[in-house]
Order: sequence, then C-alpha cells, then structure tokens
Amino acid sequence: MMHVVQDGPRSAPPLLLIHGSGASGSTWAPVVPALAARHHVVRVDLPGCGRSGPAPSFDVPAQADRVAAVLDDLGLRDVAVAGHSSGGYAATALAERRPDLVRSLTLVSTGPALDALRPEPLILRLLLAPPFGPLLWPVRTDAMLRRGIAATMALPAAIPDEAVADVRATRYRAFRAVLSNNRAYLQERDVPARLAGLGKPVRVLFGAADPRWDPASARRYEAVPGARIELLPGVGHVPMLEAPELTSEHLLAGTA
Repeated sequence: MMHVVQDGPRSAPPLLLIHGSGASGSTWAPVVPALAARHHVVRVDLPGCGRSGPAPSFDVPAQADRVAAVLDDLGLRDVAVAGHSSGGYAATALAERRPDLVRSLTLVSTGPALDALRPEPLILRLLLAPPFGPLLWPVRTDAMLRRGIAATMALPAAIPDEAVADVRATRYRAFRAVLSNNRAYLQERDVPARLAGLGKPVRVLFGAADPRWDPASARRYEAVPGARIELLPGVGHVPMLEAPELTSEHLLAGTA
C-alpha cells in the first residue's frame, strides 16, 4: 500500500508530486500551500520510501504502474505531473505507459543521462554505499541525515522534520534497489529521448548550482519538442527546499 497525501480542493485540476530516491512526499511540503491554492495536490511515497512499504520490484516502470493505480483509485485523469530528481523517471515512465493519465510533465533536478552525474559528496558516499553504508544506516542521527540532505543543496534551507523522519524510515536494501533500477532505466534510454516522442508539454527546472547533476546537462532536454528549460540561479539539487516560492511559480506555470 502506497502512502498518499492529498491537499487542496478535490474539484481543482489535479497535480501529482513524485519525490526522488530515498526521500518522500514530505520533501515537497514547502511548496504545497501555494500549489494547493489552485490544484488538487496528490503526493505519494513510492514503495520502499518514507511511509510506504517495500515492493517485490523497484524497477521504474513498475513504480510508474503503482502510481497509475493510485490515480485510477482516485478517479483522476488529465493530471499535471511533477517529479523531483529520480522522481522524474517515474513521472516519465508514467507518461510512457499511461499517457491517458498525464496532461503535462515538470521535471525538477532530473538528470537526463548517467554521464551527467557528478561525483557524490563524501558524506553521501559514506552513508549510501558499501562498505560503510550498511553499517552506518541503522545508527544515522538526525544531524547526519540533515548534513546528507544539505550536501545536495547550494543554499541554506530549512529541512522539514517530517522529511528527516521519512528518510530514516527508508530501508537500506530498498534504497539501494531503487538506485540500481534508476540506473538501469537510464542505461536503457536517456530521458530526453523517452520524452521526445510522447507529445506532452514538458518543463524542466534545474538548479544552476546543482552539485548532483551537471547543470549544463539540462540543455539536453532541448531535444524534446517545445520543452521549456529553466535554470534557477544559485539553487542546488532541492529547489523546493532552497527556493520554494520560485519553485512554486515554475510548477504552477508548468500546469497552465
């Protein structure tokens, strides 16, 4: 069962928010009030993350199918979909597999291809990968988790307590499986190539100071007909925490 949170009028146009690897729907919290003033906002915790249990498979198409099942259960169609980081892969796969559900796509800090990935900061290498990752995972403190999240940002920002708690709830094996399947999805075909033939409106937001993905790689989305690409000055990998007001404006523009 996937954890789902809904905000805003149920009669308003639907907007689905999909989080990135190891995170949860709570990552979007700072932008929800502005979005919910105009939309029926739906946030999910993907299986294996936050308050959703594990799943038999974490491959990206399967994750997209589970998200589609949530939208079907809610009776939603013509949904504006936004994905942060690897959540953009689930959003793209959703549009590939269930184009009837997706009205538009906004990808936030979503790396287009593996060769655009930058070296991880030391704290993330220690927390996320063998040999230290499995040992440190059970004893992570809130301070360690906050430093790990902050290492992906370029601007100082408040990290919601709920987001920290949800990161703590994510299991190491599930997290590593998610990363492995995200990599396989990109190895099969890069994101701009997947989007190019879908015929959906696409908006790309990228922090100009993103330490996780080369910001210049955002230009690869120019291969998608009509795609709007916005570089956010001084912003790192988590725009919804670092610049929530600006991020909200772009997300709303992507649903217009």
